[in-house]
Amino acid sequence: MEASMTLPTTMRFVDLPSFGEPDVMVFATGPLPTPRAGEILVKVQAAGINRPDVAQRQGAYPPPKDASPVLGLEIAGEVVALGDGVSEFAVGDHVCALANGGGYAEYCVVPAGQALPFPKGYDAVKAAAVPETFFTVWANLFQMAGLTEGESVLIHGGTSGIGTTAIQLATAFGAEVYATAGSAEKCQACEKLGVKRAINYREEDFLEVIKAETDGKGVDVILDMIGASYFAKNLSALAKDGCLSMIAFLGGNVAENVDLRPIMVKRLTVTGSTMRPRTADEKRAIRDELVAEVWPLLEAGKIAPVIHDVIAFDDVAEGHRLMESSSHIGKIVMRVA
Repeated sequence: MEASMTLPTTMRFVDLPSFGEPDVMVFATGPLPTPRAGEILVKVQAAGINRPDVAQRQGAYPPPKDASPVLGLEIAGEVVALGDGVSEFAVGDHVCALANGGGYAEYCVVPAGQALPFPKGYDAVKAAAVPETFFTVWANLFQMAGLTEGESVLIHGGTSGIGTTAIQLATAFGAEVYATAGSAEKCQACEKLGVKRAINYREEDFLEVIKAETDGKGVDVILDMIGASYFAKNLSALAKDGCLSMIAFLGGNVAENVDLRPIMVKRLTVTGSTMRPRTADEKRAIRDELVAEVWPLLEAGKIAPVIHDVIAFDDVAEGHRLMESSSHIGKIVMRVA
């Protein structure tokens, strides 16, 4: 390990002694992690709070065997040590990163291939709002679903961190974007981000609206985090040769009594993924495409993470309660240092 600054031997982190409600999270002190070959150690200045963190706290999203059991999948801060073989970063660099775990801490180890420089002009809070949603949206909407210029896309949960990112990226790359959201205020926020038509799912049937908006054709791609309760309608809302890309199951993961014929009749593709189990090489490939294709948009101010609230490290439980309330529009970021 290479480090050109004196580091402490211990750090403060959020511990999870048991699964349950937000208050099960407690602060603890433990040893500083040591970067292995290909990894960097980052002094965390800010960390994102995300749905997978909530799921892990509830016992529904276990970390991979070789990952830190500490919560937290995205961070921003200063590189303070390098593992063997790392040459793309130097001690003192400011990076944001998709972590495999361990982000709710004063120091976090991440694979170098999952770290990116702060976009020019960004501070740690703004940079920490980028990795998790941008990795997820790029992989699922562009790499897997193949969204291209001139196509149409329906994004469910348009005001979530994923949703606000997906709307902006799809719009920036020339797609016609529709989104669902749960209030008039949230629909207005979607439209400000570039949505052609926002659909208040509490008052409207998204399938009927999509059929009307597309003259019965349907959309080319759907990015879905709801799952079972939307599955049948999603198939109906897709155009021929369309793709349903699933990234979460907030509405259940078992779909019963669903007519699967549209998949065959319309030659549909149904795909999905989670980010955490992907290999280091797969994540590096996503990282490299983000730097090439998306970082210029961030640095030019054409797109930007939408940040709903910035909370203190000690208020982590409040951040989780806010995430579970679904009242937020955009990202929830925690200021660590």
